[in-house]
Amino acid sequence: MNMHIMEIIQVYKCLCDVQRLRILNLLQHGPLCVCHLVEILESDQVKISKQLRYMKELGMVEGERFAQWMIYSLTDAKHPLLRENLKCLQDCYAEDTSFAKDLRQRAALSERIKAETPGCAEAICDQGCQ
Repeated sequence: MNMHIMEIIQVYKCLCDVQRLRILNLLQHGPLCVCHLVEILESDQVKISKQLRYMKELGMVEGERFAQWMIYSLTDAKHPLLRENLKCLQDCYAEDTSFAKDLRQRAALSERIKAETPGCAEAICDQGCQ
């Protein structure tokens, strides 16, 4: 791993915020739109968007517009240190009820979307179709 010291610092700054950790935990399981992150995290859109913008500026997440939705996902291999740390944090996620609750809500949301929009392509529904 050949990373500049400032990149390493940015990764750890990103991991120092509980809300960003919760977002990263959710995005590890696939892309989500802002509205779904707002619903799962029970936070307001401005706060979630601010965190996503911060992580996007660091190159840790990427956003793609789909109709009126902005879909976010983890970037592929830009930050291997981030991916390594997220793997290590899986044990912490398993022990923390808020992370487990987030994943349960994500699964329930995915099922609800599929039930409400049966004619919609599954890949699109997973990315934000309501």
